[in-house]
Parts: sequence; C-alpha cells; structure tokens
Amino acid sequence: MKIAILGDIHGNIEALMAAYDAAISVKADKIYHLGDLGGYAPFVNEVVDFVIEHGIEGVQGNYDFNVAHDSEHCGCKYEDPIQAELADKSFEWTKRHSSQKTKDFMRNLPNEIHFTTHGKKVMIFHATPHKNNLYWYQDRPDKFFLEMAKKTKADVMIYGHTHKPYRKDIGGTVFINAGSVGKPKDGDPRTCVTVIRISDQGVEHEFLRLPYDIERVASAILTSGLPPGLADKLREAR
Repeated sequence: MKIAILGDIHGNIEALMAAYDAAISVKADKIYHLGDLGGYAPFVNEVVDFVIEHGIEGVQGNYDFNVAHDSEHCGCKYEDPIQAELADKSFEWTKRHSSQKTKDFMRNLPNEIHFTTHGKKVMIFHATPHKNNLYWYQDRPDKFFLEMAKKTKADVMIYGHTHKPYRKDIGGTVFINAGSVGKPKDGDPRTCVTVIRISDQGVEHEFLRLPYDIERVASAILTSGLPPGLADKLREAR
C-alpha cells in the first residue's frame, strides 16, 4: 500500500495544490492530512474546501480544535516573544475569517485514524497519541518513543506538528514525522509530501520536496491583514 501524507497545511493553498499533485503523480492509494488546516497564511477556507472536494481524510490538529471552539490560544509553542506575537495575531485573524462551514469541518475531524495493511497496524494523528499539541522532536530520547509506541501498540506511527520531517525505527516500531506542507521549519521552504510504502517486505518512505509559488502566498499575507513577518518566515522556512 502506498499512502501520501500532507502535514500541517496552515492556510497555504498554493503549497497544498502542489502537494496534492505530487501525491497523485506518485499514484498514492490513499492521501491523508495531519490537521492544522489554517493559520499563518490566509487561505483557510480555500484549504478546507479543497480537502473536502478531493476527499482527503485526516485528523484534527491543535489549531483546528482551537479555531473551531473559538479558544483564547492556539495551543502552539513559542520560541521567542516575536514569534508569540505573530502567532497570536495569526490565530485571531484565522478565527475571524474562518467560515462556519470551515469551523464545523474542523470540529468534526477525528483525533486518530487507524488501519491495518500487510499485517502492520498503522496509526495517524497530529502530534502525539491522546494529546495534539505536544512537540515530538527527533531528538527526544528513545524512552519517549517507546512510551508512545506502548500507548498505541501500532507498528507504524505517522504524525506532524513540529513541521520538521524525520523517521526513526525503534523497538520494531516505525515513527515518521511527515513535516509540513504549508509552513516548513527545517530551513527548506519547499512544500513537503511524505510518501510511505507498506508491504510484506517492510516500510519505505520518501520526503518529497517540491517548489510552489511562495511569493503569491507571501503577497497574500501582506494584503490580508496578517502580520507581515509571516511572509518572511514562510520564505525562510523558520
């Protein structure tokens, strides 16, 4: 089975369209998104419409939950005061501009998706099992990975939230962070699509990095009323 994973789209319709085209071109059997459909770029309603129109199943991210419930905070982690200010203004903008259709869709997304293929149990979620705003970076100790595996009893765990792709194999479990479609933070501004092939022989993965019209999105950020600094962060992938 070949699946394509679209992580953390964050209102970036241009990146989403490029990512979707790539998923189709590699002939994925199934395409999933990892939530966080809005925020930071101004196309939150367009992203939701695209996901619905193309039948892309997915899970609820922390951003989706908090926009849908009109929370005071997006549940994001801030590295510095400037980032905190940008994120807070972006969250308020996204709440104001998300349609009721968008909020209803976000509210009804599941926390997890499970399936079994080729004898392997696969679990898809946003950040960690049972908590969608905990940052699971690659440098966490193996003990943490094993604790997460024990909670789920899955053979393959697929998630996002950190916007930094990686794979680790520990204790017979495959852990794959799919990175971010719309707001990479690993220094590579291109969109990221994760392709995973699961067969009787094992689990293979590929992180596809693809160009898209970043300047169109940056220009839309500048004219939308979102903080201009978000355009710079998009270009710099930080």
